[in-house]
Amino acid sequence: MVDFGGWEMPMHYGSQIDEHHTVRRQAGMFDVSHMCVVDVHGENTRGFLQSVLANNIEKLDTPGKALYSCLLNPQGGILDDLIVYYTGEHSYRLIVNASTAEKDLAWLTTQIKHQGVDVSLVPRRVGDTPESSTPLAIIAVQGPQARDRTWEVMPGARPAAQNLKPFHAIYHSDPVLGEVMIARTGYTGEDGHELILNAAQALTLWNQLLNVGVSPAGLGARDTLRLEAGMNLYGQDMDEQTSPLDCGLAWTVDLKASDEFVGKAALLKQGQRWNNVGLISLDRAGILRSGQEVQTPEGNGTVTSGTFSPTMQQSIALARIPLNVAYGTEVAVLVRGKPARARVVKPPFVRNGQTLV
Repeated sequence: MVDFGGWEMPMHYGSQIDEHHTVRRQAGMFDVSHMCVVDVHGENTRGFLQSVLANNIEKLDTPGKALYSCLLNPQGGILDDLIVYYTGEHSYRLIVNASTAEKDLAWLTTQIKHQGVDVSLVPRRVGDTPESSTPLAIIAVQGPQARDRTWEVMPGARPAAQNLKPFHAIYHSDPVLGEVMIARTGYTGEDGHELILNAAQALTLWNQLLNVGVSPAGLGARDTLRLEAGMNLYGQDMDEQTSPLDCGLAWTVDLKASDEFVGKAALLKQGQRWNNVGLISLDRAGILRSGQEVQTPEGNGTVTSGTFSPTMQQSIALARIPLNVAYGTEVAVLVRGKPARARVVKPPFVRNGQTLV
């Protein structure tokens, strides 16, 4: 068990490598209840979210649809990356990072007051929840067998959810678990669900999943899986000093829409200054790690996340390097002060159990 954003979290349940392979090959589950669910209500909610999120909220045209976006400061730096769900008329649900939840809520509250709009924020995480609301837990079930295992536990949800598209969600009323939000999202590069429910029922759901063969997985496997999938980690691959244009998240920013959002002017002025790439180690000189210098023909960059890939059986990394360095270029990474060869590739490295680079 380790401290993670102020929460006591499992690094692994026995073998990080086994947990990683189980998610890639069968089905694993993660307790991600440290993530904070924030329900947002009010007549002005859509316009308000459009003004504070970098992606285009107008894309959320039907209830249940989800959108990945960044919350930016006026300088264009990333306050947080989050998922927003359209849950009903004047109603949305945000899923924000554990370590940034308090900061996000304070920032959003300040923006609400500044704009003078009719919007309310209701955090639903255990320990943060107002007495008038029910605290919620999140269990992520991921892997090629994840959806079938979910139907074994909640057979009544299958008719409505079996054709659920990625980045969509439905609400299901289960006779044992109560109301469960079933979202087809995740952080592993595999198919599956994130299941959001009353925290009092989380242990019941966990044990039900365990009984149908879903294996627990910890933070260690979550990190190697997300890195193989080319997914950023807040505080490591991005932070308040990082533009989404520089860390591979330009696709989450809508600069063409007419609507203004906090940070848009700064992004338009700055443009893209760095390129976010993948690296594959060509030497056995050591593991690529965050903070290592990357030497390229166009200048130096930095490794933002690095690890040993259990799927590929070699060291991989995400790095921020100068523009115009082509994919396939050989670069040098300083590992323990000595240059180690690496090849520049386009992430992701692995998706749906398949190596892509």
